[in-house]
Amino acid sequence: MEPKDYTVIKIEGEYAYLRADGDGAENDLFIAMALLPSGIDIGTRLHCEMLSYTIIE
Repeated sequence: MEPKDYTVIKIEGEYAYLRADGDGAENDLFIAMALLPSGIDIGTRLHCEMLSYTIIE
């Protein structure tokens, strides 16, 4: 899996929707908040590499 950047577009309870930078809505990811770094909110940008997410500042 190649590294990719995402933006948090929606949070519902314990799950977040991520949209890959430059992709349309059909490629949104639905992922458990427990797998993401603490302190994320809508609009937070994330970098994913080898299924590990880090916040892009």
